[in-house]
Amino acid sequence: MENPGDHLARMRETAPLVQNISNFVAMNLMANVLLAVGASPAMVHAREEAAEFAALAQALTVNIGTADPAWGAAMQDAAAAMNAAGRPWVFDPVGVSATRFRRDLSARLIALKPTAIRGNASEIRALAGLSGAARGVDAGDSVEAAMEAAQALARRTGGVVAVSGAVDYVTDGTRGCRVANGHPLMARVTAMGCSLNGVIAAFCACAPALEATAAALACYGLAGERAAQAAQGPGSFQPAFLDALAAQTPAALSAGAKVSAA
Repeated sequence: MENPGDHLARMRETAPLVQNISNFVAMNLMANVLLAVGASPAMVHAREEAAEFAALAQALTVNIGTADPAWGAAMQDAAAAMNAAGRPWVFDPVGVSATRFRRDLSARLIALKPTAIRGNASEIRALAGLSGAARGVDAGDSVEAAMEAAQALARRTGGVVAVSGAVDYVTDGTRGCRVANGHPLMARVTAMGCSLNGVIAAFCACAPALEATAAALACYGLAGERAAQAAQGPGSFQPAFLDALAAQTPAALSAGAKVSAA
């Protein structure tokens, strides 16, 4: 597997335009995260322009955290446009098991075969048709409990599935890896997970999805480790994280990435 730092260097050289149909809670932090890591964010969700804008973007993220029917239609339109252009898109099934609307919308999006799906263990189990112990948008299952579901989902979609947790798991249905970077404070700041999707999309715009996703997770988690050294709590962690992400070098990422085969 290529050095994660090489992925970061390539992404920054390209500075991909990433369209994000995200949620109200995440938009500001997500845009700042993408700018800090070296990509170019665009928050475009109106159905009247979502697909047209997707033709301009190098990657797309879709997040159902605060979706409604109009946003759901825009997500499908934009995802179809990315598929037609052969460009990557990342799906985050936030709280998929909580309501019928989320389950139905997620099923329609899965049918469009995302390049990468990132969720917590309970969300990935639910997408794969298994029961889980979700508490609203929070996971109640371990990463280990979702590994087989992630593999099956990856084979079904032909894409990559990432299960977020203390140690992340990434698979394309055949191969897999673990990413052990990160810090507990990351879970104490809202929209940190949602913002990660943009980084994954930016990396996937420049490299094959399995390696790109693992590199993005390592980059994000390592920035969290560095930020935690300076932070006094979640309030000071967020700006420290943006600074750490912007300051991260390819060499530091290659040296600090904790990626192993699984």
